[in-house]
Amino acid sequence: MFSETVKALRLQKRLTLRDFCQQVGLDPSNWSKVERGVNPPPGDVAILERLAVFFGLAGPTKLQFMDEAALQRREIPPDVADNVILQKALPAFFRAARGHELTQQELENFAQDIRKLHTPDKA
Repeated sequence: MFSETVKALRLQKRLTLRDFCQQVGLDPSNWSKVERGVNPPPGDVAILERLAVFFGLAGPTKLQFMDEAALQRREIPPDVADNVILQKALPAFFRAARGHELTQQELENFAQDIRKLHTPDKA
């Protein structure tokens, strides 16, 4: 979860909550609630980007950080929500995640859609 990740990153830098908030321009009272999972992570991409830079996150680690923030807010990450191939595949994924068996054709279509993500020229 984002709250656990961000607290661990702060502690790795050996920063108190107040020092961290002062350095990144956040309110300590509100941020404490984020770290404890009482309040959701920020939805403002600029704040998340600022935090990623502060923690030195890049590439897949930064993407995971952003995904954790969205998921803890109970949102689908924007790049997933905007991807037409994933939009088509998500209903099958949701059914499978809820324990509903997919037909063989639905499973094959789902797998094909996922493969297209890695080979878009064959879409």
